[in-house]
This record gives sequence, C-alpha cells and structure tokens, in this order.
Amino acid sequence: MSRIWKWYKSCLSLHPVKTQVVSSGFLWGIGDVGAQYITHFTTNTRLRYKVSTFFCILSWSLLLVGLLLSGPLALYLACVKQDSEQEFITDWKRVAITSMFGFGFVGPAGHYWYEGLDRFIKLRLQLRPKSVKFVAAKVAMDGLIFGPFDLFVFFSYMGLSTGKSVPEVKADVKRDFIPALILEGGIWPIVQIANFRYVPVRYQLLYVNIFCLLDSAFLSWIEQQKDAPWKRRFTSFISMR
Repeated sequence: MSRIWKWYKSCLSLHPVKTQVVSSGFLWGIGDVGAQYITHFTTNTRLRYKVSTFFCILSWSLLLVGLLLSGPLALYLACVKQDSEQEFITDWKRVAITSMFGFGFVGPAGHYWYEGLDRFIKLRLQLRPKSVKFVAAKVAMDGLIFGPFDLFVFFSYMGLSTGKSVPEVKADVKRDFIPALILEGGIWPIVQIANFRYVPVRYQLLYVNIFCLLDSAFLSWIEQQKDAPWKRRFTSFISMR
C-alpha cells in the first residue's frame, strides 16, 4: 500500500489533472458495477421498494462510520431473502458510460473546483485556513453550488448517453433530482467538514472520490430505480410544500 501511495503522489505531482481524471473514472466505473449488483437483487425480491428505501437510508448511515461499498452490500444482502436464482450479468456498456462521467466531468471539474474554491475563500473572503468560518464557507459553497450541479449533470448525461430524447431526460431529472439531492444533502456536508478541515487541497478530490465509490453506486441505483413509489413520495411531498 505504501508503494501505491508513493506512486500516486508522484503521479499527482507530475500530472495532477490527468491523475485526478483517471482515478475518478476508475472509481465511478467500480461504483456502477456495485449499483447494478444492488439493482439486480432489488428487482428479484418481494420487498422490492420497501427494502430499497431501507437500503438507501442504511447505506448513507453506514457511510458515517467509514464503510464504503462492501459493508452496505453485505448488510443489504443479509436482510434480503432471494426469490430468484437469476444470474447476475454486468452491463459493461453502462459501466463504460458511467466511467466516462468520472473521466469527463468529475475528474477535471472536481480538480479545478477544489483548487479554485480554496483560493477564493483565502483571497476573496480572506478567511483563515482551517478555521471554523473557513470550513463552513467551503461546505456551504460546495453543497449549494457544486453538489446540485453535479447531480444535474449526472442524470442529464446518463439519460442522453443511453439514447433518450430531451423530453425523456427532463422527466428523468425531475423524477430523480430531488430525492437524490435530499438524501445526499444529509451526508455530504459531514463528509466535507472532515475533508476541508484535515485534508490538504491536492488530496481533497481523492478523498471525495473514495467516498464516491459508494456515491456513484448510489446515484446509479437512484437512476435505475425508475419511477419507484418511494421517489413519488419525495416529489409529492415537495409539491405539497
């Protein structure tokens, strides 16, 4: 592990953007394989939507204690009694599409976002690094600007890349955006507090990408759940408000 870490730091020093792009694409691809695995078992259970909602909440709770992908999957599968022995087959085309989102957007956009955000807070707002106000400002800007934009781009890209029409993509974004934003809004601020307080700027995207191993699975799972009843409850609640 120490050799891998030294190799990564060397690559990051020599080719920061390329390194961030490659690592982002790789992790998002792995995350989509996890999402497909989750969706496969969700589809083949009698408790499809009830267990799906439970998993969604459980996964993000487990993220707080540092479990990435294996923990939520193991606990989820332990809670589900299978009704079908249908073989799981990975959709490698979808993995490639999701991985390209990491390569084309998360890597370069995340690199420049964290570098630029740090400079903006230091130079324009003139806040002392690592202070409470400094961290709070970063978390707020990340959650209000980059977070929603990232979700919008993800759902739009996934729809267009699979051949859907613009009206269909708009309907999918309307269906998926609010549930994902609400659920992610409950965990990412906590993750980012630790990131902005303790992690050097050059490693902040790597830190985020490690958690994105689960986040990419979560977003892909959200997208693959289509018009699930629990999503309609989210959107209907917002409409009533």
